[in-house]
Amino acid sequence: MTRLRDLGVAIGRLPTGPNNAITDVPGVGVGQVTLIREEPSVVRTGVTMVVPRDNEIWDDYAFCGWHSFNGNGEMTGLPWIDESGMLSSPIAITNTHQVGMVRDSLVRYAVERRNETGFILPVAAETYDGWLSDAGSFPLTESDAFKAVDMAAGGTVAEGNVGGGTGMICHEFKGGTGTSSRVVDLAMHSYTVGVLVQANYGSRGDFRIDGIPVGRHIGYDQVPAPWPAHERDGSIIVVIATDAPLLATQCSRLARRATVGLARVGGVGHNGSGDLFVAFATGNRLSEREQSLRDLKMLPDEALDRFFVAVADATEEAIVNALCAAETMTGYRGRTAHALPVEEVAQILSRYRNL
Repeated sequence: MTRLRDLGVAIGRLPTGPNNAITDVPGVGVGQVTLIREEPSVVRTGVTMVVPRDNEIWDDYAFCGWHSFNGNGEMTGLPWIDESGMLSSPIAITNTHQVGMVRDSLVRYAVERRNETGFILPVAAETYDGWLSDAGSFPLTESDAFKAVDMAAGGTVAEGNVGGGTGMICHEFKGGTGTSSRVVDLAMHSYTVGVLVQANYGSRGDFRIDGIPVGRHIGYDQVPAPWPAHERDGSIIVVIATDAPLLATQCSRLARRATVGLARVGGVGHNGSGDLFVAFATGNRLSEREQSLRDLKMLPDEALDRFFVAVADATEEAIVNALCAAETMTGYRGRTAHALPVEEVAQILSRYRNL
């Protein structure tokens, strides 16, 4: 699996965590189920679960906030996040036509596996994979969603054509799942910021890596577009995690900074794009069962600047990691999305640095 740093590029100045992944945030696991098959229909899809607090998030909530850069998409559970400022479930990412099924599967998981008795409003988000996958075949099942939660783990995260990102296309190359992390050192403590994206948006001419307009140097005669017209709307979901003690309003501020990283790579928020970002912070314990006064911690707002930088840098790198890791895929109706030619990209970056 190729990643951006394999090309000799390091985004920003902050260090990464040991895996350069959202799983560098303590207690955060990622589980992914990938479906690739030819019969009875052509399927290139899956589901990705970001599971905080070692799957104790159902009873030990985390402060949470979100942001919509452009809202032609779906992320469930947002009204309650607005109201309460808390996350109380894993975050699922899948395909557009099955976001409801995956959301309902999280409810059933809570009831059957966790014995939850209260109302449950989980977070499930989507991007559209119907160019490469027969979206109308509805191939994902409840058991797939359960499996993705149960297999969530720390450590290295698979990227590219995996999980919810299996059938996605980004900047007219094969896209998908990507992740990155940053370590923020403050005077008294170090915290980790992790980002995971499902990248399915963008035009080739807008594509940049570390400020270099790579997409303009990769012609359609060299790498064909996945569709006849060279313009098409798409979407991106960004999940941000940190172990810092942030309140809900501060999480919302982090979520908005994903826009900076997206813009650096070339995302402009097209009319048909669903660009939805969610951020949670595990630095406070918010037990559902604790009904008395709670002692909370929070970083001062003046300390957030480094976190804003961390979110922007990690979002940028996570998107490019998704592109670097993804492999050429042929799917529904014989359509093909070609991989980013990483060797050519390395040459383009080298030429610019030597100017």
